[in-house]
Amino acid sequence: MAFNPLNWLLGFFSLDIGIDLGTANTLVNVRGKGIVINEPSWVAIDKRTREPRAIGVEAKEMVGRTPANIIAVRPLRDGVISEFEITEAMLEYFIGKAHQQSIVPVPRPRVIIGIPAGVTEVEKRAVYDAAMSAGAREVGLIEEPIAAALGAGLPIAEIRGSMVVDIGGGTTEVAVLSMGGVVISRSLRVAGDEMDQEIEHYMRNKYNLLIGQRMAEQTKIAIGSGYHLNEELTLTVRGRNLVTGLPEAVEVSSVEIREAITGSVDVIVDTIKDALDECPPEIVADLMETGICLAGGGSLLRNLDRRLTEETRVRVWVAEDPMTCVARGAGMILEAYDDLRHLLVGLERGSTRHT
Repeated sequence: MAFNPLNWLLGFFSLDIGIDLGTANTLVNVRGKGIVINEPSWVAIDKRTREPRAIGVEAKEMVGRTPANIIAVRPLRDGVISEFEITEAMLEYFIGKAHQQSIVPVPRPRVIIGIPAGVTEVEKRAVYDAAMSAGAREVGLIEEPIAAALGAGLPIAEIRGSMVVDIGGGTTEVAVLSMGGVVISRSLRVAGDEMDQEIEHYMRNKYNLLIGQRMAEQTKIAIGSGYHLNEELTLTVRGRNLVTGLPEAVEVSSVEIREAITGSVDVIVDTIKDALDECPPEIVADLMETGICLAGGGSLLRNLDRRLTEETRVRVWVAEDPMTCVARGAGMILEAYDDLRHLLVGLERGSTRHT
């Protein structure tokens, strides 16, 4: 590629940023500053022109409340890009917002982006191209389990096994790591979104109550659990009665919501068990000492760690500030780029490092 002095100058004054491009939330970590953006991965667009009207928090507020000419969408599904142009616009917005206090008129940052471990080459290329089109001068891709393990402080470079389970909105990533590499990896498209859908179905089937995606998510956060609680909780859930067509409020308990999401939780439990079953005995011995680390927003589900500890017979613990682990891991790559760049994944017939 021909040397462009303007791009070099803009790049010199631009910030290096790590991005956790999640199905539910996007986090931006600026090197030297920490996490500066944590917003929902929602974009409100004009149906006719396909132009973004709002991005992030403002767009999520519009969900279910938009007029006929505007639609609120999530441009990522199951951890991968489903709407390329909208993802590009969202990335451009977040890159620009991260540079609000800088002197750079047109940011040209180096960007590290977390991607699910099980994505195809086409899906990798889509993330890379979207970031380049959004204004990055250089893009590196890192698998989310490795970034989450780095952000959680696991000793992944040492000659002993570590295990991380990253439960996001669209995907759950299970990885056993040792000596800076992945020993065993599982990626499944069952996570927080699937739990929300199960709550919607449960309310419809049991109470004839139609609730929205946001109400389902709020219910999961407020009273959802992966294991019985010492004191069970209740919540008033509001929606529309499918029989009368009128608004209705129903009080539900945490026992019911636990029953509603049991399908997704069981799949996650079984996947972790399968990964443990494939581990070499030496690594199993390491894990019995160090435990299994939970990261991602889904790990905040009440008592999920207790359920997993009981099922696996290995101590399961939740990382400090689990929602930010991937973004913090991407930031650590930027802080020690020359030492950690080997953790980035390459694109087919070429590297993610763009020079």
